Formats: sequence, structure tokens, C-alpha cells
Amino acid sequence: MSELANVTSTLPTQADLEQELSQSKRAIPVLKQALEDCRQNLEARFLAGEDVENLIQGRAQFVDMILTLAWRRFDWNENSQSWWKTRISLVAVGGYGRGELHPYSDIDLLILLERNNYQKHASNLQSFLTLLWDIGLEVGHSVRSISECKAQARLDVTVITAMLEGRTIVGDDELFKRVSALIAPGKMWSHKAFFEAKIEEQQNRHRKFEHIEYSLEPNVKTSPGGLRDIQTVMWIANRKFGSRNFDSLVELDFLTAEERDILRVGERLLWKIRYGLHLINGRDEDRLLFDHQRKLAEMLGYEDGDQLAVEEFMKDYYRTAMVVSTTSELLLQHFNEEMIQANHRAKIEPINERFQLRNNYIEVCNPEVFKDYPPALIEIFLHIGANTDIQGTRAGTTRLIRQHLYLIDDDFRHNPEVTAMFIELLRSSEGLSSQLRRMERYGILGNYLPEFGRVIGQMQFDLFHIYTVDAHTLQVVRNMRKFRYRNQEQAFPIAAHIYPRLPKIELLFIAGLYHDIAKGMGGDHSELGVGIARSFCERHDLGAWDTNLVCWLVEQHLVMSSTAQRKDITDPAVINEFAALVQSQVRLDYLYALTVADINATNPTLWNSWRASLMSQLYNETKKVLRHGVEVNVDKSDYIAETQKQAIYRLNEYGLNEAEVLKIWGDVDEEYFLRESVSDIVWHTTAIKDHDLDNGPLILIDDITSRRENEGATQIFVYTRRRDYIFAATVTAFDLLGIDVVDARIARSKNLAFDTFIVLEENGKPVGPFKNRQDKIRALLIQHLQQDKASKPKAIDRTPRLLKTFAFKTEVRTSLDPVKNLTVLEVQTPDRPGLLSIVANIFVDMEIHVHSAKITTLGERVEDMFYVADANGLPLSDTVTVSARIKQELDSHIQRESA
Repeated sequence: MSELANVTSTLPTQADLEQELSQSKRAIPVLKQALEDCRQNLEARFLAGEDVENLIQGRAQFVDMILTLAWRRFDWNENSQSWWKTRISLVAVGGYGRGELHPYSDIDLLILLERNNYQKHASNLQSFLTLLWDIGLEVGHSVRSISECKAQARLDVTVITAMLEGRTIVGDDELFKRVSALIAPGKMWSHKAFFEAKIEEQQNRHRKFEHIEYSLEPNVKTSPGGLRDIQTVMWIANRKFGSRNFDSLVELDFLTAEERDILRVGERLLWKIRYGLHLINGRDEDRLLFDHQRKLAEMLGYEDGDQLAVEEFMKDYYRTAMVVSTTSELLLQHFNEEMIQANHRAKIEPINERFQLRNNYIEVCNPEVFKDYPPALIEIFLHIGANTDIQGTRAGTTRLIRQHLYLIDDDFRHNPEVTAMFIELLRSSEGLSSQLRRMERYGILGNYLPEFGRVIGQMQFDLFHIYTVDAHTLQVVRNMRKFRYRNQEQAFPIAAHIYPRLPKIELLFIAGLYHDIAKGMGGDHSELGVGIARSFCERHDLGAWDTNLVCWLVEQHLVMSSTAQRKDITDPAVINEFAALVQSQVRLDYLYALTVADINATNPTLWNSWRASLMSQLYNETKKVLRHGVEVNVDKSDYIAETQKQAIYRLNEYGLNEAEVLKIWGDVDEEYFLRESVSDIVWHTTAIKDHDLDNGPLILIDDITSRRENEGATQIFVYTRRRDYIFAATVTAFDLLGIDVVDARIARSKNLAFDTFIVLEENGKPVGPFKNRQDKIRALLIQHLQQDKASKPKAIDRTPRLLKTFAFKTEVRTSLDPVKNLTVLEVQTPDRPGLLSIVANIFVDMEIHVHSAKITTLGERVEDMFYVADANGLPLSDTVTVSARIKQELDSHIQRESA
């Protein structure tokens, strides 16, 4: 209490304010100034690093004083002897009732009357509440009689919860004592009913956050692992024991001293974050938005080092949230077992000399099990994975696991019995991802694999990775396990086919566990991860082939997605190069499964029908090359000649002879025959034969056919007279239509354009066979292509606030493609409406001609590649100026639109 007294020692006392109020004609300026002095005083102390508990309790005490002074300015007739006297009091409830107030938290009040005759105090109540609002207090209030409190508490668990924490501020304390007696467990809401209601309340709250602590923008109050989890434990304990603090619960043997410390440390960090959020926003704000994370990290004293300060700060938050969530779940399970289910008859089934089942929950046979046989710390998860009837561990056993984590040392990690158990766990037929998740939450996984422990809670401050490294890693394993289910065959047909054919499935999971293990170590995490993965393999006595495969997968885990999304996989040379890297069908299968699981675990928005098509195409084309031998090389000219020969043969069926076909094709770029399929060339050619360009451009629209329901895109072929702005006009029209371009194949003859755009609707699906939609697309494209100049881009939606938050900068890399003799412009920038239009119009202004484009969207970021030339068809001579122009335009656009 001495520390708390010190917090408010520099603030005016109640006697000081009473004297000032007696000398002033108006109370509002006096009380308002007192509150402002309190706010500034506590803010300065917070920034100086004072204990946040003292600050929030100090504010509650100061507000008590202000409310008391305000209350006493009115005559409540408390001393009247008349028969109509109504006793009344002011009661703090909810968080304020607990004696906790953050800078801008609502002040929850109950104005409590003995009887229902409100009219007696109506005028005073209105004036009192008006005074509170006028002096700047955010008040949430209710006015109830004792009987109404009883009725409302019986109906609503949130009402009785708020009253459990009530305390009288001023007025007749006897009134609230009578309420407390009326709402006691023997009168309403038994321990069991209250427990079940609060558990349901918590489950509904967690469901909004998908039951995970690792939300990108968590709510420090209501997210899993937030303050509400701690409060739920305390409410239930209060209802049972009448206790309001951690220490008394330790004395009652409801909490262990270790659990008390976990909750106390977690509560203080969450309080600090919430306090800082209130100061940054100047209002009640509990969401840890990206906008605030960097500011909070600085406010709380984090500094940039090997990792960004904001990443270190969020790592502390996520680790705290996980341990608070786990501890809260443990305590609620313990309460259920010991207080609610204690009288139920137990069904006990032995497993072995160390473990048994009690009502389908596994428990130790005696408390010395882990000390006597440390490998049991891994063995218990083997049993859970092997028996699908086991619903989890008993609370007492979970406690014992956490209490014996100290047994996991180097000797334990190198114990052949333990390492064999861990590999056996990875081979489990059921529940592997659940067991790994449980092992992480109990502290086993991070202690057994210290390299994994290092990345627990580690986030990357961007919008591409929406999970922490550990959450992403476990999600990768979970995705891999999904491949074995029949209901995944449509969504992931190749992966579902591959999964049962992999010779050693555990190697896939090990690669999944270690593919990002070196994140945050500086340097290339793919390369750094190889050594860490090799150490794991050697410690677990894996053979040379197994070890080499795992290390290769870790090193190359990004190459397949990069090749599919950034390179021209219609080019035989690209496929041959990738096949030469992969070398075998087995490696290709493992790499494909890892890549698909990885993409889907990084950000759900990354996996769409087009990306699925690209991955399938790369897999199947590589598989063909591997089948014929990697050394097989397809000559470019031979490939083009064969494509033309097949197309001409097919076109003969449509009444076109070779001379007519060659005339239609004219001198179109060779790229056209490299990148377009024979079927599409036939489709284009027959349509061109019957089209008169004097009537406008030819626009062909069709979905790319696929045997797989969840793969595909729409191709839109544009045939028109050649103009400088065709690319700009086309992509601007697509922007206005809300269509995303995922690939562009630009082919030109001297006077004509043969352009193909691969597109998706905003929902990631193809356009489909809808005539109205296709007609609208066709009409707008023709309108833009027939204009004298390209339309300037128009942003359809405002740029998301998060892009400004992250202060993204555009990067432009340039290189020369010696084979095509073109300049390659690689543009990395945040995605936003109108992006392609902006870049395309820059090309128009600078007389740059686009020969092809590779459009890659990675979450909120795009990585687009343009193969361009100058007006003479030569590589750009001044790439510096072009790069600067693109960066300046895109960065200034994002600032404008985010403002």
C-alpha cells in the first residue's frame, strides 16, 4: 500500500478538493482539472516505468474520491426520518469494482436503491450523471432497486458477474450487502451453473478468434490468452471460494505458486499493453492494431537489434498469451474435475504401469512417474496419438508435465529411447498435429527441440505472414496431414495422390518442422536451416538418404512456388532447369507436398485456383521430363515448328489451308507459339479468320479447362491493331471491372497484337460461363482499346490502412534477359486497386513496350515482372530513370490513397 500511496501522493487529496470546491461557485472546472492532473501524472509515471498495477489501482482510488465528492453535492435525504425515506448508495461494479481503471476505461456504476421509488431521486440522479459527463468521466450506469438486482442477476450471467466484483463507493453499504446475500450460490446460479455459463461465454469469445492466440491484430482483453481469460478463472474461483486474489487461491490449493506467478506476470504485461494502447489512442482501445504495435514497442522500451523492436515486443506478447491461455484452460479443467465432476463415478482403464485412462482422459498412475522414468514425458503423447478415444490429459497430469520440464536436458534429448519415441510419434496414424500443438502448449516441444523453442511467438512485421513462425510451422504439418483425407482430393488432388505413396512420411513432417527454423537468425533462412535440420536428423539416427532429403527440402522449400509464380513454365528450358534441380520423382513428390502445405499455411489468400493450376502444371511438366530423363533437351526452334505443325493440321479441319493460316499469323513473335497451347492457337486463329478489325478489336473469353474443380482461371485473348497503349488500356479496364490479372502473354506482329491475359475475379475464381459478365468485360475492353489514348487509372477502393502502417516502399530491380534481348523489370510493392494501370501508363509515357508480364500476388504484396523494350525493340538504355519513376509514382500513390 505504501507504493500505491506514493502513486497518488503528488495529486490533490480529498480534503484539498473539498476546500477548493467550497471556495468555487462551480464544481465542474475544479473536478475536471483534478481528473486531468491525475491523467497527466499517471501517464508520466507509466512512461517512467512505474508498476502498472499501482497506476490502475491509483486511478480507481482517485476516481472513487471524485465520485464521492460529486455524490455529496446532492441531498439524498439519507438522514430523513420521514416514512417515505429511500436509502441509496453508489456501487462500483465490473472492472472498476475490482479497483482497476485504465486511462480511458468505462466506469461501471450501479446506483442502488432500497425500494423502487425512483421518482424520489430522479432529479438528483439526472443532475449527478450530467455532472459526471461534464467533467469528462465515461460512465456506464444502471439504476436498480435491491429486488431488481436480484431479478436481473437471476436472468443474466453477465449481470451477476459484474455484481460479484461490486463494492460500495459512497452511501449506505448495507444495501449492497443485502444484494450480495440474495445472489449467493445457494440462492441462484449454483457453482456448476455459473461455471458452465462462463465456459460457454469463453468458448463463444474464443470462437471469434478461431481459438488461436496468434491473431495478427489481437485484442489484449478478449483474444485467447487475454485479460478476459484470467478474469474468467478469477470469477469462477470467486463464485466458489469468495476469493478475489491469486495468493488466497494458492492457499486454497486451487492455484500452484507457479501458476499464480504465470498469471500475475501475464496480467501485468497485458495491463501495460492495454494502458499504452489507451494513451496512444486517447480513448478506450484494446485492439493491438498494426498501427500501434511499433509505437508500443518503443513506448515499452524495446530496441531494434538482430530483430526489429516491434517483433521482439510481439514475441513477448504471443508467448505470454499462449502461456496465459494454457494455464487458464488447465485451471478451468482442474475446477471441472475437482469441483463439478468430483461426485461422478469414474471409469478407469489401465494402459501400462505408468498411465491409465479416467473417463477417457489420460493420467499418470502415480505422481513420481516422470521423475522415475523421464522418457514418459514423450511417451504420454504417443499413447494419446495411438488411441482416438483419449480426449486429452487430466489437469493433474498436465501440471506434473509442466513441473517436470527441467528433466528435458541434453542427456534427455540424446537418449536413444526418447529419440526413437519422437520419430515414432511423427509416424502416428492419427492426431499428430494435435499432439505437436499440445506438446508446444505444455512446454515439451520447445524444450525438447530448443531450436523450435527459439521461434515460438516469433512474428514477422508484414502482411504476408499472418502467423508466428511456430504457429505457421504447426499449420504446415496440419495441412500435410489433411492430404490423407478423401474429402481433400478435390481441393488438393495431386497432394492427395502423392501422400500415401511417399516412402517415409515422417521425413515430410520433419522437413515441415524445420523449413523455417532459421527465421530471425539473419541471412538466408533456407541455407541456415540446413545445418539445424542435419543436427536433428543425426540426433535421431536417420540414415544418409533420409538426412540428405530432409536437408534438401529445407534448402529448396521456396524454389517450386518461386518457379511456378515467377518464371514462364510454358518455356521448356525452365522446366528442364527445374527438373535438373529436382533430379528424381521422389524428390518432386516430397517438394510438391511441402510447397502446397507451406503456401496454404502462410496466408489463406495466397492459394487460389490459378496458383493451384500453376503448381499442377509445373509438377506434371517436370514429371514428364523426369520420366524421359533429365538430360533430354527440347530445342526452341524444334518446339515452335512442332507446335505450328500440329496447329495447322488441326486448322485444316476448319477449312483453313497452310497458306491461309500463315497469313493470319503473319510475323507474330515466336513467344506466341512457345506460350500458347495448340488448342488455344486453333481457337484464336479460327476466330481471327472470321473477324474484321474495322469493326473493332476481337475479344475472346473462356475459362481454362481443368479436370480439377478448384483449379483454373479465365483467359481473355485480345486481337487488335497495334498501338502503344494496348497493355495500359486493357489492365485499366480490368481494374474497373474488379478483375485481377495473374499472368499476361504479350505477343505482337508488326501491325497486330495477339495478347492473352489470365485473370481471376476478386473472389479468386474464374469468370465462368456467365454471358452477362462476359459481355460486360468484352464491351469495356473494346471501349478502352478504341480510345485515342490510354485511360488514366482510377482507384476503385481506398488503399487499405495497413499498407500505410507498414510504410512499404516499392522496390524495382532490373536485369537483361540475354536470350530474349529484353529488359526485365521486377516490381515489388503493396497490392492496391489500379496498380497495374499505374505501371502501364508509366510505360506509355516513357514509350516502353511490354512484351510479356508475370503477375504474382503474395497476400498484400505483389511481385510483378515485365519484359520490356524501348520504341526500337531494344533493351532499355536508362533503367535507373525508369526504376525511379515507377518507385516515385507507386509510393506517392499509396501515401495519397492512405491519407
